[in-house]
Amino acid sequence: MTERGRDVSVVVEDGVGLLEMQRPPANHFDEQLIGEIVDAAFELDADPRCRALVLASQGKHFCAGADFGDGGAFAGDRVAVADRLYRRAVQLFEVKTPIIAAVQGSAVGGGLGLACAADFRVADAATRFVANFARLGFHQGFALSVTLPDIVGRQVAADMLLTGRRVTGEEAHRIGLADRLTEPGGQREAALAWARSIAAAAPLAVRSIRATLRADLAERVRAALDHELAEQKWLWATRDAQEGITASLERRNPVFSGE
Repeated sequence: MTERGRDVSVVVEDGVGLLEMQRPPANHFDEQLIGEIVDAAFELDADPRCRALVLASQGKHFCAGADFGDGGAFAGDRVAVADRLYRRAVQLFEVKTPIIAAVQGSAVGGGLGLACAADFRVADAATRFVANFARLGFHQGFALSVTLPDIVGRQVAADMLLTGRRVTGEEAHRIGLADRLTEPGGQREAALAWARSIAAAAPLAVRSIRATLRADLAERVRAALDHELAEQKWLWATRDAQEGITASLERRNPVFSGE
């Protein structure tokens, strides 16, 4: 095992690099966590022993996105924090090695964005995918403007983004958001087995095929992140965003005024 800072561990075995987020139970992200994931992935890009990656996490949830609570990374200057985070996040789309996300519990908000940065997602019936931005009163981020429609189609993405509703693992599998559905708790092992099957293929061909399929994705993501942050900047200053974030922290339904 190779430690990558305090929040991400890396294990390489059978041609597969396992990157594990270690901020249980919710694995809220910030610039440091995303940066550690990116740095580890780039290092494994250059490691001939590693031909596929699995992104997983400790705890109950894959990733609950940003922490807007007191003491959380997004409790202060959200625009500055998001700007730094997005500069790191776009690098995740420049990784050359295929990535499979093992998604347990919930992938919420930016956590969904992190899962959608991977090539594939593995879930079980209890997994929940939530693009909850409209329920918080602001615009989606982490390049979901690009990745979510690419994965599930424009209409399904619009439904998820405009309602902020929860998508179960079974529905996610049906709409293509979860590529494989496992028995309860089987996500990580299934993701590792899938990654090993990719690792067994010709590595130069795998990278070439993947590069063709992803084409200009990183450039599209970079443009989307710039737009998303601009929209988030003015929306975070509204009363609706204040109400949505407060209601989420207080675990109650928000009451929006359109202000």
